[in-house]
Amino acid sequence: MTSRSRQLTRAIRFALAASLVCAGFSATVSAQEAASGASGAARADAATPASASDGEGSAAAVDLDKVIVTGRSGTRQRSKAETSYSITAIEEERLRLQAPTSVTEAMKSVPGFWVEASGGEASGNIRARGIPVDGFGSVTLLEDGIPVQHDPALGYLNGDQAFRLDETVERVEVVRGGPSSVFYSNAPAGAINFIPRSVGDSAEGVAKLTVGDYGLTRYDLFFGTPLGGGWKLGLGGFWRSDDGLRDPGYPANDGGQYRINLSRAFERGNFSFDYKRVDDKVALYLGIPMRSYADGKIRGVPGFDAHDGTLAGPQTRRLGMIQGDGSLYDFDNALGTQVKRDQYTAKFDYDLGAGFQLAQSLRYSRTRTQRNGVFPLTLQSDAKFYADSAVKKLIASVPGAVGAQLRYVDAPEQAFASNQNGNGLMTISGLRGVTMPVDELISDTRLMRRFDFGGQSHDVTLGYYYARFDQDFDRYSSNVLTDVRDNARLLDLVAVDAAGRPLRTLTDKGVYRYGYEWENASGRSTTQALYLSDEWQVNDKLRIDAGVRWEQVKVEGWTEVRKQVNLGTAATSQILTGSGSFVSYDQKFDKIGWTVGANWQFDPHQGVFARWTPAFRLPSLSSYITKYSNCDLAKLAACANDPNGRPVTQTMDLGEIGYKFSNEQFDLFATLFYTKYDNVGFSNYVFDLGSGASTVQQGFADTKTTGLELEGFWTPVRWFDLQATATIQDPKYKGLRYTELVNGAPVLRDFVDNQLIRVPKNSFRVVPGLNLLDERLRLQVSYEHEGERFVDTANSVKLPSYYVINASARYEFAPGLSLYLYADNLTNSLGLTEGNPRAGELQSADAGNNTFIARPLLGRGYRAALMYRF
Repeated sequence: MTSRSRQLTRAIRFALAASLVCAGFSATVSAQEAASGASGAARADAATPASASDGEGSAAAVDLDKVIVTGRSGTRQRSKAETSYSITAIEEERLRLQAPTSVTEAMKSVPGFWVEASGGEASGNIRARGIPVDGFGSVTLLEDGIPVQHDPALGYLNGDQAFRLDETVERVEVVRGGPSSVFYSNAPAGAINFIPRSVGDSAEGVAKLTVGDYGLTRYDLFFGTPLGGGWKLGLGGFWRSDDGLRDPGYPANDGGQYRINLSRAFERGNFSFDYKRVDDKVALYLGIPMRSYADGKIRGVPGFDAHDGTLAGPQTRRLGMIQGDGSLYDFDNALGTQVKRDQYTAKFDYDLGAGFQLAQSLRYSRTRTQRNGVFPLTLQSDAKFYADSAVKKLIASVPGAVGAQLRYVDAPEQAFASNQNGNGLMTISGLRGVTMPVDELISDTRLMRRFDFGGQSHDVTLGYYYARFDQDFDRYSSNVLTDVRDNARLLDLVAVDAAGRPLRTLTDKGVYRYGYEWENASGRSTTQALYLSDEWQVNDKLRIDAGVRWEQVKVEGWTEVRKQVNLGTAATSQILTGSGSFVSYDQKFDKIGWTVGANWQFDPHQGVFARWTPAFRLPSLSSYITKYSNCDLAKLAACANDPNGRPVTQTMDLGEIGYKFSNEQFDLFATLFYTKYDNVGFSNYVFDLGSGASTVQQGFADTKTTGLELEGFWTPVRWFDLQATATIQDPKYKGLRYTELVNGAPVLRDFVDNQLIRVPKNSFRVVPGLNLLDERLRLQVSYEHEGERFVDTANSVKLPSYYVINASARYEFAPGLSLYLYADNLTNSLGLTEGNPRAGELQSADAGNNTFIARPLLGRGYRAALMYRF
């Protein structure tokens, strides 16, 4: 099916779904009006404030009196106005109008964060305050104040893979820098806290149906009710299925989650227990073929729809990949990132008497993740492929062969033409399967007391944190040859004689090499931390906050060393497999970090704050899980005990000075920040066709970033408001020099003062909104701009600046019944969010090429949602 046909089919499907939804509106409204009469008006009074007065989309400025629970601890509540650090609160309706399709997308309204969510609903990237760490390596992801995953950047297992947004989430609090590293592990640049709904004193709920023009059908539900005797019950979750904005030719996203929460308040405290089950699979979108054209613009190559196309398709969906022992690895790309997770959470708060309070949080999770993807490694013409020395050698091994052809696996008589698909390009791609089961236990215990001395007070917390997780890691990958088109087709390499007659097929149904990646490892990580914080209220206007954290991690486990075997064919001649020999490790690391800040609220409407935080990130199990697989089998002991191979503790200094102002019409938060990040490790993966594998180049560097974050909200009149965020920064590498051999001679690479990869110097987001028809109708548009970035540390491949426009609307038909409409990427922007990491991130092999692999924004999409609050 062509891209145009798919779009037409989607449009028809969307129109039918929208018609059904509208019919549902009329039926629901009529039934409600007929059955409820005056009681409907009573419900309207209760429902309207929640749907028309929160955050983005409200007629009032941001409420500085809202209580903040993230990034602090103590017996007293603190509002946003009282915090001595940068925090963004995303309230319920603002989040609903933004309608993020992923956890990462939800962060695009946070200044200081550069987010990259073009990979789909999971496996996103966040760069915070100039820290050049992929995934969630610099920020932690919390749910109700407890880490979703102790290490949110656990090697192919981001924290956002194990978490989904739905209507059970009430709001989000995002701490940038500040005290996050004192209260949470692996959070040097911040913490993102998704706070669930709490059940009130009467039964209430939310039901929502969402449809989209890409085959989307989604159901969300939340219901909470008192049970009597102080007990309360909350239920909720979601289920959805869709074809994906980049349609692979089979369902891209399918599954959901549900949760059950039981809580009880008693005289001196409260208790809650929460169970959540996630059973979901989402597509992993990777780079696509792009080209720089004569007009200076970057678009997809001819024959490929860059807006909604993907190289993955039915022919690369499922393959039995031959392993070193002759068995088959069942690769199924329809699984994408499949997560099956059971999460149990218990929270207990108790007044011990004499002013002491105890807060205990406990979470156990069992997560089974399969992460499959079709990774494009190289993009080239068939002539360049034939000219490669490894391919020439392979052809020469066939008696009588004078050349080769590429032929289609599903049509062996069809040869690949010089201008095939209008572009004449082919790829070597990797079918990669990674299996990562994790069992994790997290405990956080806090003892709190407030001490009063002569008009001053100290709100003190002593905390103990414990986390233990066990992880297995298995990876197997094979190289395939494909053409370049939407849902690419597999190609075979065929040796031919002088007359062009086929002599031998050198690949196996499109597989160029089986087993170019292989890993088998298992480990345990145990973390203990002690932390102490004090909020010292000096007087009514001045408060000084300080905290210190000591943390220790012990990592132990084993990695199986791999070897290469030859099973007798070209495709099976270099299979990596297990050797039966193992390297074990057992090491400890510890570090102390601290923070001190002050808040001076010198006026009811304005104040300033300042903070300095030396933070750290200890080595984790990710530093070891595949570390020893390439050891020399004859030197295993030396490999395991090599002191140069010991992981490095990353340290950083973070400073910020902020100003905040608020009155009835205008809010402004301005923060100057400074980040110095030490010992940032870089793994540079460079694909080599000769060996069929990616070789790793390891680099270390420092970074330094200074910048300004702005966050404002303006409500000049009741019917109009404007929200704006901006980040202006200067992110640089420091100390990034290394020497490499080029044609046998040493060459110095000096990248000092180069711009950090993927991090823009300037970005901003503006959201104007209209509130009409007595606030029953809300219309808003968001304009987002990202400045230019670079693919590699050499700054040799530029990612141009881009903008994207989204629109949303809400109309309240009747009390509690609202329609939401969303249009994402209205202008079909092809802004590039990343290049091809497989081409090298120290120095990209794509430098100078006008045709390359890159990952742009997802194309234009439309959604409609019908929500009923009761």
